[in-house]
Amino acid sequence: MKILYAVQGTGNGHITRAIEIIPYLQQKGEVDILVSGIQSDIELPFEVKYRFKGMSFIFGKKGGVDFWRTFVKLNSIKLIKEVKKLDLKPYDLIISDFEPISCWAAIKAKKECIGLSNQVATLHPLAPKPKKNDIIGKLVLQNYAPTTYNYGFHFKRLDGTIFTPIIRKQVRELTPTNEGHYTVYLPSYDDNQILKWLRKMPAINWQVFSKNSKKDIQIKNIRITPINTELFLKSMASAEGVLCNAGFGTASEALFLKKKLMVIPMKKQLEQAYNAQMLQEMGVAVIKKLNNDTIPKIRKWLNDDTIVAVDYPDNTEEIVSLIVANHAGNKKINTNYESDNYTFFQ
Repeated sequence: MKILYAVQGTGNGHITRAIEIIPYLQQKGEVDILVSGIQSDIELPFEVKYRFKGMSFIFGKKGGVDFWRTFVKLNSIKLIKEVKKLDLKPYDLIISDFEPISCWAAIKAKKECIGLSNQVATLHPLAPKPKKNDIIGKLVLQNYAPTTYNYGFHFKRLDGTIFTPIIRKQVRELTPTNEGHYTVYLPSYDDNQILKWLRKMPAINWQVFSKNSKKDIQIKNIRITPINTELFLKSMASAEGVLCNAGFGTASEALFLKKKLMVIPMKKQLEQAYNAQMLQEMGVAVIKKLNNDTIPKIRKWLNDDTIVAVDYPDNTEEIVSLIVANHAGNKKINTNYESDNYTFFQ
């Protein structure tokens, strides 16, 4: 059996999940890997057959997506060429982790494409949604990487298609401690913005990991360190708490490590709003942005010892086996739930 596994390269969560999934797929058949997009700080330790520019959202400096830079980086003609260039005829199974080239190429080739991501889980009818209805954001989320059948990951298991997070082996092998500092990862904020607000809490030892800084910087109680996987995991494992965006990967790992967690959903990123809603219902602290109004909420969180308990078993092999059993060879299966372009197998 020949398998195509396509991964979105924007953000680290997709890549870290792929590192755990690919070895199990390789046990099922010959696997070709496709990666599109930019912004990830982690490289896959596997040979990548296809690398495409794809469609990437560029992080801004004040908590959201920089849509102008995203638009400038988007080359629609090249995108169409990439879709046409991708030949899916050899593949018996196509799996996409929110990767658009493979999805649109599958539509063109009239082949099934199986979604496997956090994004598809946020659209599930059992997943909590914010009260404010973002129609445009939902349309983007639904049509960015359209798939035939979906399996997903959320902070809680919802049904037979939506599983708890895949926690990478590196994190599972960590021994959590508490050295009193707080680990910060807010890639949608400029370092100066983070410094501006965190320095208002001078009694706290902040360890900030930055996509922008090229060297270690210590400013009073705040240490800024360039992104480094080993150092970040060491910091998070020994932290008292974690302050991060409402992306899926870091928040999941912080919960697994039994850390106090506060999240800030990235502006104009609907899946992060959905993630934040789920986390808030679970008891995780959520704020909308860094500003004067939220500093008291951060101080309250710092003084609160509440840790949200989760159970995240290692079920990666089970998930891969389920998908292969149900979809290898593009065979048709019965479904009992349909919503817009998304069909969930149950």
